[in-house]
Amino acid sequence: MVWEEAPYPMLAVDSAGVIERANTAARLLLPGADAGVPLERAAPEWLARAHRGALAGQERVAPEGGRESGAARGAVGGSVFEAHPVRAEPDRVMWLLIDVGGEERAVEALRAEREWTVFMVEASMELLSSLNLGRCLEATARLAARRFADAALVVLPLALRRHAVVSCDVRGRPAREDVSIDPRTVPGLTEALRGFPPVPARWVDPAEVPRWVLRAGAGEVAAVAVAALPGHGMPAGALILLRRTRPAGFSDGEQVFAPLFTAWAGAAISAARLYAEQAAITETLMADLLPPSAPRLEGVEVAARYRPAEASERVGGDFYDVHPAAGAERRPLVVLGDVSGKGLEAAVLTGKIRNTLRALVPLADDHQRVLELLNGVLLSQEEPARFVTLVLASIERRGARVLVRLTSAGHPPPLIVRNDGRVDTVRAGGTLIGLLEDVTGVTESVLLEPGETCLLYSDGIIEARGGPLGDEFFGEERLREQLRQCAGMPPEALAERVQMLASQWVGGGEHDDMAVVAITAPRDATGRDSP
Repeated sequence: MVWEEAPYPMLAVDSAGVIERANTAARLLLPGADAGVPLERAAPEWLARAHRGALAGQERVAPEGGRESGAARGAVGGSVFEAHPVRAEPDRVMWLLIDVGGEERAVEALRAEREWTVFMVEASMELLSSLNLGRCLEATARLAARRFADAALVVLPLALRRHAVVSCDVRGRPAREDVSIDPRTVPGLTEALRGFPPVPARWVDPAEVPRWVLRAGAGEVAAVAVAALPGHGMPAGALILLRRTRPAGFSDGEQVFAPLFTAWAGAAISAARLYAEQAAITETLMADLLPPSAPRLEGVEVAARYRPAEASERVGGDFYDVHPAAGAERRPLVVLGDVSGKGLEAAVLTGKIRNTLRALVPLADDHQRVLELLNGVLLSQEEPARFVTLVLASIERRGARVLVRLTSAGHPPPLIVRNDGRVDTVRAGGTLIGLLEDVTGVTESVLLEPGETCLLYSDGIIEARGGPLGDEFFGEERLREQLRQCAGMPPEALAERVQMLASQWVGGGEHDDMAVVAITAPRDATGRDSP
C-alpha cells in the first residue's frame, strides 16, 4: 500500500532490465511501465542506460544498508527528472524519480535575470557617464546590437530633414553618417521619432524597409524592429534592431528589459543633446565676452595677457580691447578696464561695457566724451551700484616715435618702461565710472622712443596677495622694480613676464582677475613690426 501510493514514481527493475513492479505515479509518468515490460521500451533511453550502469557496479553505499549508484538526470514528458537507484538485492534495482524541472527552471530564470541585471547596470553606467552626444549614440547602438539584435541603428533628427544615423553590428564597431532620409519610408519610424504619444516597438517585414537600414545588418536580415527613444519631454530619436535568425518579437526577458533600455538610452541622449545645445549657445555668447587677441596696429606693437580669478572660469571682471582707427583722421584706441565683482556676473557687465565702448570708437579722440557717455549708460542700468575703472589710450605715430594719450578713470596709473631702465608713472587720474552723475578724467600724453613700452594693467596685478608669508601685496613698487629689468623687451615677452611674476607671487592662493596690455614703439623706423 505504501509503495503504490508513494508520491514519487518508483520502479523495480531486475538485472535483465525488465520492470518487475511500478507504482501508480510511475505508470502515470511512463504509461507503458507495466510489469514484465523491458525498461528500455517503457522509459527514456537515459534511464535504461543508467540502469545498465548501476548493474555494472557503479555503486555507492545507500541509506539503510542498501547500495545506490550515482543518480542520473534526463527529460521525461517535458520536464526534467532525477533518477536515484537503490540496490536492495543483488539482482534488482529500485528507481526513485524526482521531478527537478521546476528547480532547473528557477535556476535558469535566476541566471537569465542576473545576466539582464548585469547588462542593465553596465548600460546605465556607460550611457549616463558622459554628456557627449556622439558617445551616447554610439553606446546605444553598440549595447542594443550586443543584447537585442545582430545589428542596430540609432536615428537622431537634425535640422533641415537631416538625420544622424549611428549603426553598429555585433562586432561592436559603430559608424556615424549624417544623411537626408524620409522617415516615412520605414514603417513606424515617423511615430517613433515623434516621441509622443509613446508607441510600443513595432516589428516590420524586412521587405518593407529601405536599403540604408538593411545594410547595417551586413547580411541577410530576417526581422526588423523600430522602437522609440523617449527623452525628457521631447523625442530623443529612434532605435532600429536588425535580426538575422532570431524570431520576430521579444522574448519574455526582452519584453521586460527592452523598454527599460530604450528609456535609459533616450534619457541619456536627450540630456547629452540638451547639454550640447546649451554648450553651443554658451560658446556663442561667451565669444563676445572672451578677451580678444591683440590685433596688429599700424606703427605700434601691442601685446595682452589675461587671467581670470577662478581657474575654472574663462571670463571675469577685467577686460581689454584694441580698436583700430575708425577713419583716416582717427587714432587707434586701446582700452583696459576692471568691473566690480568677479565671475560670470561681472563678465556680463563687462560685455555690456565693451559693446558700448565699441559703439563709441568714432568718438575715441575725445576721451572725456567717451567717459561721460559710458557713465550715462551704466547709471541707467537696473543695478546702479555696479561700476568700472578703466584707462583709455589713443595711439599716434610720429616718425620713429609713438605718442600715447592716456586718460584714467579710477584705474591704476599706467607705467612707461624707458630704454635706459627708468620706469615712469603716468599721472592720469579720474573718477569711477557708473557711480556719480559727473565724471572727471585727467589726460596725459606720453612720447615713446623706439623700443619703449607703455604698460596698462589692472589692480589684480599689484593687489596679488602672496609672497613668503602669503599675506603681502605684490604692489606697484615691486612691479616697478621688476620692470626696470625689462628695458627693451618686446611687448609679448614683457606682458607675459608681468603676469607670470604676479601669478608666482600668489602661488596657489586666491587672486583677482589679472589683465595686462603692453604698447611698444617699434624699433623699426618704418613703423612695421620688427623681425
